[in-house]
Amino acid sequence: MIYCSKLEEIKRQCIPLVRKNGDIQSARNTKKLLNRMHDNIIFCLENLGIWGALQACRLLLTGNNSERNELIEDEGILSDDSVCDRYLVHAADVFASDCTRDGPANDLSDVEILKEPFFSKKLLRLVGILSTFRLQPNMKCIIFVNRIVTARSLSYILQNLKFLLFWKCHFLVGVHSGLKSMSRKTMKNILEKFRTGELNLLIATKVGEEGLDIQTCCLVIRFDLPETVASFIQSRGRARMPLSEYAFLVNSGNEKELDLIKNFKKDEDRMNVEISFRTSTEVSIGLEERIYTVDSSGASISSGYSISLLHHYCSKLPHDEYFFPKPSFYYFEDSGGTICNIILPSNAPINQIASTPQSSVNAAKKDACLKAIEELHKLGALTDHLLPLQNSVLEEETLLVSSDSGSSEADEDSRGELHEMLVPAVLKESWTNLENCVLLYAYYIKFIPNPEDRSYKEFALFVKSPLPKEAERMELDLHLSRRRSVMTKLTPSGVAEFKREEIMQAQHFQEMFFKVILDRSELLSEFVTLGNVFLSSSSSTFYLLLPVILSNCENKVTVDWGIVQRCLSSPLFKPPGAAAKIENFPSDVCLHLVNGCRSIRDIENSLVYATHKRAFYFITSIVGEKNGYSPYRDSGTLNHLEHLNMSGIHLKYPEQPLLHAKPLFKLHNLLHNRKPEDSESNELEEYFIDLPPELCQLKIIGFSKEIGSSLSLLPSIMHRLENLLVAIELKHVFSASFAEGAEVTALRVLEALTTEKCQERFSLERLESLGDSFLKFAVARHLFLLHDALDEGELTRRRSNVVNNSNLFKLATRRNLQVYIRDQPFDPYQFFPLGHPCPVICTKETKGTVHPQSSCQVDHAKSEVRCSRNHHWLQKKTISDVVEALVGAFIVDRGFQAATAFLRWIGIRVDFQGSQLNSICAASKRFMPLSSLLDIGDLENLLGYQFLHKGLLLQAIVHPSFNRHGGGCYQRLEFLGDAVLDYLITSYLFSLYPKLKPGQLTDLRSVSVNNKSFANVAVDRRLHKFLMCDSCHLNEAIEKYVDFITSSPDRGLFEGPKCPKALGDLVESCFGAILLDTGFNLNRVWKIMLSILDPIKSLSSVQLNPIREVQELSQCYNWDLQFLVAKVGRNFSVDAKVNAGDVPLCVCSSNINRKEAIRTTAHQLYVKLKALGYAPKSKSLDEVLKGSPKNEAKLIGYDETPIDVTVPDIIGFENMKLQESLVNDFNPKTRSSKKTTSSGVSCISPGSRPFEVKAARGSASGIEPKGTPPNCSIVDPSCGIDSPSKDSLTG
Repeated sequence: MIYCSKLEEIKRQCIPLVRKNGDIQSARNTKKLLNRMHDNIIFCLENLGIWGALQACRLLLTGNNSERNELIEDEGILSDDSVCDRYLVHAADVFASDCTRDGPANDLSDVEILKEPFFSKKLLRLVGILSTFRLQPNMKCIIFVNRIVTARSLSYILQNLKFLLFWKCHFLVGVHSGLKSMSRKTMKNILEKFRTGELNLLIATKVGEEGLDIQTCCLVIRFDLPETVASFIQSRGRARMPLSEYAFLVNSGNEKELDLIKNFKKDEDRMNVEISFRTSTEVSIGLEERIYTVDSSGASISSGYSISLLHHYCSKLPHDEYFFPKPSFYYFEDSGGTICNIILPSNAPINQIASTPQSSVNAAKKDACLKAIEELHKLGALTDHLLPLQNSVLEEETLLVSSDSGSSEADEDSRGELHEMLVPAVLKESWTNLENCVLLYAYYIKFIPNPEDRSYKEFALFVKSPLPKEAERMELDLHLSRRRSVMTKLTPSGVAEFKREEIMQAQHFQEMFFKVILDRSELLSEFVTLGNVFLSSSSSTFYLLLPVILSNCENKVTVDWGIVQRCLSSPLFKPPGAAAKIENFPSDVCLHLVNGCRSIRDIENSLVYATHKRAFYFITSIVGEKNGYSPYRDSGTLNHLEHLNMSGIHLKYPEQPLLHAKPLFKLHNLLHNRKPEDSESNELEEYFIDLPPELCQLKIIGFSKEIGSSLSLLPSIMHRLENLLVAIELKHVFSASFAEGAEVTALRVLEALTTEKCQERFSLERLESLGDSFLKFAVARHLFLLHDALDEGELTRRRSNVVNNSNLFKLATRRNLQVYIRDQPFDPYQFFPLGHPCPVICTKETKGTVHPQSSCQVDHAKSEVRCSRNHHWLQKKTISDVVEALVGAFIVDRGFQAATAFLRWIGIRVDFQGSQLNSICAASKRFMPLSSLLDIGDLENLLGYQFLHKGLLLQAIVHPSFNRHGGGCYQRLEFLGDAVLDYLITSYLFSLYPKLKPGQLTDLRSVSVNNKSFANVAVDRRLHKFLMCDSCHLNEAIEKYVDFITSSPDRGLFEGPKCPKALGDLVESCFGAILLDTGFNLNRVWKIMLSILDPIKSLSSVQLNPIREVQELSQCYNWDLQFLVAKVGRNFSVDAKVNAGDVPLCVCSSNINRKEAIRTTAHQLYVKLKALGYAPKSKSLDEVLKGSPKNEAKLIGYDETPIDVTVPDIIGFENMKLQESLVNDFNPKTRSSKKTTSSGVSCISPGSRPFEVKAARGSASGIEPKGTPPNCSIVDPSCGIDSPSKDSLTG
């Protein structure tokens, strides 16, 4: 066929490009991948036609590395993807051009006539069958293929042909196919849709041959012939309905395929006869495969399937573009038969495993793989279901982020739940059931204004139970307008005795003044009833706020009953009949008001309502020298009478003196930060106006502006006191649970419970940053020591499972922490103390109506309705943030031990044993043979630390691609070092900038703790020169990056070539090694951190993530910023567009990594915007740091005793030499392995490394043995595909 020739020509053109970039091994891998890809495209062309081959090319171009490898069933070895991309692009161009020029349409949906070569004969016959069977009702069909790429390409074709609209098609390839789109949940959903009829056509690989029980399936088509008798029988068994059809698609003249089907039928008949008559008593032991079974779950695996599982496990180990983990197989002949030795990747928990002697290479490989699976399961690297741990975690995550649910982890965290806020117990104790006198604890509230431009009436708080020690002398600075403030202080003032009548008067007075400041509309009527609100028990708090008279000493107060009784004697609170009797006063001592003639004494220092202004006023005095004929507001032309006449208001008594009045205030939240640091307070002249008496209604006698000034402060004071009391109650819970709980201060607990949303002068965010980093470190240390066999990826996943928001939320709610959290700004008009009951009564029946789910989606504080049960919406992330903030609170006030006790209480284990550390230090001796490859002393001098266990330092510089030393690499140390550096640098920034806002601290932490910052440290310290790796690509990338760094001292953080992650990992792993070698002595690690991380701690050039910078700049100028991401071949292309004023800007860049492409594009756009003169209106982080006060940086909270690490055994240290394979060319030795572990797994001793089979160049056999011992089988170490030995061929 002409297309086969074209594809061969394209492949030949690509082969010379293979060796241009990369070493010999990489070239071999690339060539192998190219051949496999070419074979798959040819296969699709022959079996599906041009459209099928075109779709296969597109699929291979758009998938990531793992998906591409699975589609063509490749091992995933490290290769040059650009060559394969070139091949696919040219092949796709050939197919697409022919489809457009000679084909029926530009798109499958437009195809009118099906013909060759656009569709193969095989595919045309399939379409014919499907067209015939679609006429039958409730038709369901399964089409079996052998390759994943065939399944996906065929599914696409059948979905888009309008001839087959009746068929609703999908593909089914199994959860281990490597395809992100085929999770376990997705597979389950597809099968359910097929079962219910939403889908009626499945294109399945062999995964569908077993376990599918669809009773209505009546047609099974084998598009590709089965490979085994079992496959033949099982696929046919999917057709469950009576009179169902089982069809094979075979070329009419292909006798080989027809004979294969006949043989399958004969084998089946023979099996049926054997089963029926049971004539054979022989047991074919040689053909039986060993099976490993897990007792707890019943999961089992045969030796044959263990090969693919081992490959699958290795592919899930941590890897990057420079290292792809896979097992290597070596074979040698022993007296008992062939032995297979497996070398696992360096980051696997075991390095080598050997089979027992077997009769063939294939049997030896199966035996070794099954033993490896057994050992990995026993070490915890495989679950009890014999799945890689990464898979089980991945499946759980898939359930959260499934496209079917439309939710993500972020959505889950931001979802609100309704919780009840705790009311302090000390404020809930009631006196309503007492008949005689009541004893209440008094606390004088002292007001200290700054400046002293206002006068305040003395008030006191009265409660039934005494306040806790940490609350009884609470101090609070309230911020007023114009940078004014009032410092308030509580002072215990003894016990006050209230008679029953006095309690009633006090309650009425409190109800009265809350009506004035909160519900003044109720005072507009002529008569107001007091006392009804106390008949119900709807109030959640019981305390009194009353005017008091100070004795000579401040620790004794008495209630100012004169003011209380005078206010309550106002006509407003008397029945209309009783008020009408008091109206005759001498003319010289009374004034005419709206509601009658009133005494001047009563009018002064009272509250009135001006009807013409519809507002309330405090009357401070009578202005005798002014009346209605006096000039109006210094106008000079109009008097009060004339001014009012213009509004249609006519005065009857213009000669009456005017009233000097101050408007009644509006309540404000005085807990906001209205006063900048180090700012001076300014006096604010009080605002007064003059009012004609006859336009005023007298409301409350004796209610002076001094009382009003005090009342304007009380709601904010009581709100803070309630919050503090809640924090004290939580502290008491801690104290009762663990001894260290008593040593944290209540104010620190309150800070940890208060979110930024409260808009107070403190919030949990700074403590959260510190607590988050400590939690990460403590859990990392615990897991590192507890699971010495787990790789870095699994350790990270396990830590994530512990510290993620979802788990912290669950643990917090189990301890009922959510009821203590304060997450709403104080709204004085939703302040409901005794005397001002909440009007919204919430019950189980009405809760859904009062608090609809939609209200929690509105991000606005005033949208929440306060109810009688103090319900409020809390996001899950908020609750988890509080846990981290409480950890930070314990660290700041007490230290690591208290924080550890809190974590233990809440349900997070972070404990460890010193023996665990000593075991790890002792085990590091196995890296000592590497010491001959470098100067350890030179490296120690660069780090500024002399190691006791030098094996730890050697492990810290071994990249996972280096696997010539018996296993192990720096990844586990990197995991630990990353965690400790995160805490140390967070502690550094937290202590260095005490006044930095929480958001700025978070930004600074993200700038300082990242891989690229650490990479620059590695370059500055020349640590990269000591890195041991076996990747030419990585070495080239490091050299390129180092050259840029050294030649560009003024480089930006996001400029230059891509930074190899291994450089940053190297710094983290070295600090992990130092941490272990010092016995977790953070004081020593702290000092080394200060000396080494100069580029980070100097913070000379603070640069945020460019994506965030350009987004904030666009928001600042109200620009529409767009990032358009497209997949072009193997790379991601990103276009960033924005209209900067009248200048449209567009920047484009591409990268193999999507995030890097977006980041690079954002940086280029930000540079262009700055060049045009645009800058953020707010201060940059760099400017903020320059103006922020600094303290001495210190290590916060460390109070642990370092572990006494055993001095290593140095006997024979100088005599330890590297194995020959490390320093010479590979020269294998052949010897029988007789060592057997207690579990029955044979292990290879260091001196008995077998030979390796490598791909050949130009040899006829395709295999180039190096140093092959006699009697050894030569095989290609491909996944699960073995070439039989000569013995097996002759058999």
